[in-house]
Amino acid sequence: MVPLPEDFDAFWHRERVSVTAFAYALTGSRTTAEDLAQEAFAAAATAWSTLQNPSAWVRRVVSNRAISRWRRQGRESRALSKLALQRDSYSLADDDLSFWDAVRRLPRRQAQVVALHYLDDLPVSEIAATLGVAEGTVKATLFRGRAALARVLGYDDEGLAP
Repeated sequence: MVPLPEDFDAFWHRERVSVTAFAYALTGSRTTAEDLAQEAFAAAATAWSTLQNPSAWVRRVVSNRAISRWRRQGRESRALSKLALQRDSYSLADDDLSFWDAVRRLPRRQAQVVALHYLDDLPVSEIAATLGVAEGTVKATLFRGRAALARVLGYDDEGLAP
């Protein structure tokens, strides 16, 4: 084993921006890119003493995890499509239809998080486990989803309709 020329902190400071940019190029999502980069660097820190080429290794981890996310998203989309086809087996209250129409217009991940939170009444930790994302990602996504819904539904900053 060849000794590494630098410590992990120096490596992280040197590579974090370019690795995150690489993850963003693969995913098109800043949040996902930051999550992937963070996961790859955490794995590198754990395996640091065994790495021959840390730069390549971290990028390979990002690439592999991006592929895993794409696959998982495909499975999630198929599952949600199946649920949509089964709509006649359940219904939502007529009063809630405009809200759920607005939820369906949100970006996919925001719609998933909002539905799991409000329809299934799941806490952040269970939503994170269900979707396979970090709790911080769920919190940020729920915040953005609520803000988007407030704008679409015409609520002001205090949550009151004009």
